[in-house]
Amino acid sequence: MMTSTGSDAWLRPLTAGPEPAPTRAGQVVHAERRLGELVTGRPPGITGHQWSSAIREAFAHVVCDAGTGLPVFAVAVVPPAPAGSPQQRVERATNAVCAAAGLPLLRIETSTLRPAEHGRRIAEYVIDARRYAVGVDADGEDAGTASVGFRDIVGRLPDGREGHVNDLGALARAAAVQAYVGRDLADPIVRGLHVRWRGGPAEGWSWVEVRPGRCLVERVRITEQRFSCGVDGARLAEDLAAAAVGERLRDLTGVATDLTGRDELRGAIVALRDRGDELVNGFAFAHLCAD
Repeated sequence: MMTSTGSDAWLRPLTAGPEPAPTRAGQVVHAERRLGELVTGRPPGITGHQWSSAIREAFAHVVCDAGTGLPVFAVAVVPPAPAGSPQQRVERATNAVCAAAGLPLLRIETSTLRPAEHGRRIAEYVIDARRYAVGVDADGEDAGTASVGFRDIVGRLPDGREGHVNDLGALARAAAVQAYVGRDLADPIVRGLHVRWRGGPAEGWSWVEVRPGRCLVERVRITEQRFSCGVDGARLAEDLAAAAVGERLRDLTGVATDLTGRDELRGAIVALRDRGDELVNGFAFAHLCAD
């Protein structure tokens, strides 16, 4: 039996549920598990209030080692919590318990993507990206392989075009072109940006012009706690925002009441640019601020 001397000694092997969980690259992807199922007890440094607040929190998916059953990382797909809200306080308690127990956590904040519909695809994408990153590091002498990141691999897309096969927004971009051809959109291009806040989350924005001067906008935030996605988290956030745009394009019936004016969107981008000193590597999308 494997023994751990680190903080992950507080993690317990996860048993299978009534339905067999899918396996990918030697890891089992369990759906909808509570934090209380993953830890053996309250870790040192965690208050009783933090513990009672966090253990009921459910994760979209928990990825475990197929051999030991021990959790490798958890994925939370949640709506954005308003500042100072009870949910934000629960999230802070959950982060603290995960850190104390040694459970890596990927938190995705999105208003549109849902755990049941999108969580497994995200978990499997991260498994593949992390495995690819390890392979590139191990084969670093091969400059041809090492120079191409997982997100930049080019191949044939489901619609037959050639493009970045690991862009989670690729289907949304194709859907936007089709909608434009069908005269449902004013512009066929899904645009976006991504940033990473110093000491904070990565953030991705994506938008498409539905009516002249009126845009459908999606934002996604990603927090990687004791964890690396295998790809740039900020770029992943932008791709997920594009995927969220694609979900909204499935039914444009009610979208007209939830559009953002182009000038308002530009103002928000300018405000983001003006906070460039709070961003890792500054703001790289100044061209979007032009009139």
